[in-house]
Parts: sequence; structure tokens; C-alpha cells
Amino acid sequence: MTTDPLAVAHGCAERFAARAAAHDRDASFPSDDVADLRAAGLLGLLVPAHLGGSGAGFADYVGVAMALARGSGATALVFNMHASVTGALAGVPDDLARSLGAPESFFAARDAVLAAAADGALYGVAITEREAGSRLWALRSTYAREGDGYRVRGVKSVCTGAGHLDGYLVAARAAAAAADADPRVSYFLVPAGDGLTVDATWDPLGMRATASNGLTLDVAVPADALVGGVEGLAVLLAYALPQWLVASYAAVYVGVAQATLAAALDHVASRSVAGTPGGLGSVGFVRARLGRADAQVEAARTVLEEAARRVDAAPGEPETNRWVYRAKLLAGDAAAEVAASCTEACGLGALRRGAPLERLFRDARSGAVMPPSSDVCADFLGTAALGLDPITGTEVRPW
Repeated sequence: MTTDPLAVAHGCAERFAARAAAHDRDASFPSDDVADLRAAGLLGLLVPAHLGGSGAGFADYVGVAMALARGSGATALVFNMHASVTGALAGVPDDLARSLGAPESFFAARDAVLAAAADGALYGVAITEREAGSRLWALRSTYAREGDGYRVRGVKSVCTGAGHLDGYLVAARAAAAAADADPRVSYFLVPAGDGLTVDATWDPLGMRATASNGLTLDVAVPADALVGGVEGLAVLLAYALPQWLVASYAAVYVGVAQATLAAALDHVASRSVAGTPGGLGSVGFVRARLGRADAQVEAARTVLEEAARRVDAAPGEPETNRWVYRAKLLAGDAAAEVAASCTEACGLGALRRGAPLERLFRDARSGAVMPPSSDVCADFLGTAALGLDPITGTEVRPW
């Protein structure tokens, strides 16, 4: 039995593909897919080996996420959210954490979360709110000291896997901060249980199987639930090490784009055209659309893999972070454009409800609007290209 994570991911994707249509139709959470991820050990992909995981890096994650997305974009997105928690916790060097003020108790709490992931615990991210989106500085959820721990309150409009997770990475602002001041935003790891209420709000166009319902929180957590053990780290980490908030999504949508092109090629190869001996593939503009789609998919994949290589080699470097934003921009745009062009080339039959391309078309449309959106990524890159600080150089704040 192979233990190569990429080979395992390809095997999982084949099973995901067989279930994807039913989960999409019903907007049902892919519990069987998650069980496959758990059994395959992929929930521990980014967990260090001494804690029971595979000890993989960001480039390894990118390859696995692209492979999973070729089977089901929705399940790959659930995996992405889990990986964003485990990858961020495992990826921050101990020396950096200590320099930011992390107490020694943080490392034990972090290792417990990572070991649980290696044992099969599933985590997710609860940031997005109405009117704020995922802009950390605009969040309304709050936290305040209560006894030896904290009270976290708020309403998250979208939380992938809500109600199906073992723990949630929750972003909230300090309740005591002045309304006109920059908020002190912190992350908390909140276990599933009392104080969390799932709001059944998820009935979207695409990515329907992610169960990204709303989440209402009014929960007491212990002091060690504060990620890093220091308040106010969320925005700093978002700008310094953005890969788990930006390029991790790109891996999912490059995989969706790859799946879309593969489905279009299958469709074209199987369709005859009256009066045209070579079938649909003998039509010049159809081949041209497929060719452009191939180029877009490969361009997005190449940039993503270069970004991943740089993240593993030089995390946090300004040029690394520019590649991270390039990857998200190109992946989101490529997924949407490839899906639109391929379905036009294949004709109305490809958009029949329940057809693979119809589902992929809807899933692909989410990539450019998931945070940070393509427009925000482009603004970040344009600001940097002008020699300005992409964090403080314009009125647009990605986080």
C-alpha cells in the first residue's frame, strides 16, 4: 500500500468524483469524502512527523489539494480550510512565535491540536461576516477576558463545514478597543460544542457541498485557546505569512480548472456533429477554445507551483508574498474563464443540470470572489509594482 500523499490523493479523488453530483444536488456535506481523507492520513498531511503526521510542506499541500479538487472542488475546499489551520500552526517557527511573545504554554496547546489532526480531527476557519467579508480589521465579532479565559461572541455568515468540525479557528476583535481605533484582532481555537449554533443558510450557486453555513458564537474558552498566546496577532500574520489565507485557495481552483478542461475534452471527444465526419473536435473554434484553456490552466499551475516553492524556501519574503497573490489571482480568473469558454465550446448539452461541466462551471465561478478576491489581489500586485507598500500604500486593505 502506497504512503505517497499525492498518490493517495489521486485515489481519493476518484471516489470523490463518484459522489460529487449527489452532494452538489442536495447541498450535503461530503462526510464519506472526509472519512476517506481521515483513513488515508491526509488530515495529518501538514502535521510534523513527531506528532504523528506526514510533516509535509506547502508545495506538498498544493499538489494534494489540486489532485483532490479534480475529484470534488467542494471537498478540496473543506480540506483547504483544515489545512489552513494545521499548516499555519505547524508552519510558524518556534523562534518566530517566541519573538512575538508566545508563552511556553502555547506550544503544548498547539501540539495537542496538531496531534489531534493527525488522529483524524477536522478543523475549519470562521472569519467571514456580513458587511465585513474576510477583512480582519472590519470584523464585528468580539472577545473579552472572562475569568481565566475569554468570552468570544459574534455571528459568522459563512463557515465551511459548520456543524461538521471538531474545532474552529475564529477571528474576533477586542471588545474593549475604541470604535475609531485599529482593532486588536486575535485568533481563537474554539472546540465544537456548547455555545456554537449553526445557522442553516447555505444554498449557493456553486461549492454547494461545503456546508458553509452561518455560525453564531457565544462561548467561553480557556486562555490557551488564544492562538499564539498573544492578543492582536491575526492581522500581522495575515500580512507577514499570507499563504494560508491566499494561495491555499489557489490550489483548489487550479484543480477545478484542470477538472473542467478534462471534462470538456471528454465531452468533445464523445460528440458527433451532423455533416462533420470528425465530430465536435473537428470544429476549429472548439479546438481553439480548448487550446486557450490548456494554456490558461498550465499558466496558473506553473505560477502556483512557483509560489509554493518560494513559500517553502523563503516564507514571508516580500517577493514570495507577491507570488502568493499572483497565484490566487490567476487561479481564480483561470477557473472562471476556462469554465465559461469550455462550456460555450461544448454547447448547451454541457450545461444540462447534473452534467459534470455544469457543476464545474458553477464551482469555478467562486474562485475569483473568494477572499482575497481577484480585484483585491490585482490591487495588491499593482501597488507593489509601483514601488509602494502593498499593505499601507493604498486605501485598499486586503485584510
